[in-house]
Amino acid sequence: DVQLQASGGGLVQAGGSLRLSCAASGFTFNGGEIGWPAIGWFRQAPGKEREGISCFVLSDSSTYYSHSVKGRVTISRDNAKNTVFLQMNSLKPEDTGVYYCAAAIEGWGTTWNDRSEYDYWGQGTLVTVSS
Repeated sequence: DVQLQASGGGLVQAGGSLRLSCAASGFTFNGGEIGWPAIGWFRQAPGKEREGISCFVLSDSSTYYSHSVKGRVTISRDNAKNTVFLQMNSLKPEDTGVYYCAAAIEGWGTTWNDRSEYDYWGQGTLVTVSS
C-alpha cells in the first residue's frame, strides 16, 4: 500500500524558510514505466484551487517548478530515495496554505501539475507565512 506523509510546515515570517518533507513508502521504481514516475508538491490556499508547486521525476531526477515559486524553492530527494524535500526560501504571505505531496506511480503523461495525474496523496502540512 502506497503511503505518503508530508511534514515540516509551520508558522514563519515573510522572508523566512521552511523545508517540507514527503516520506514515501509502499512502491518501487524499476524504470519500466511509460510515463514519468514522480513526487509532486501541491498547495491549497483558503478559498483557492489546489495548484502544483513542484515535481521531482524519480526516473531521471528532473525537476519542475511553478512560475509562482521558481527561484525560491528547490525540490530534492535523499540518497535512499524514500524522502522528497521541498526547500522553500523567501516565503511570502501568498505562500500560505496546506501543502500536499502526491505520487504518480505510473508516471504523469503530459502535465506534471495536473492533479489527475497523481495516484496517491498525503494528508498535507500547513504552512502559514505572516507579514
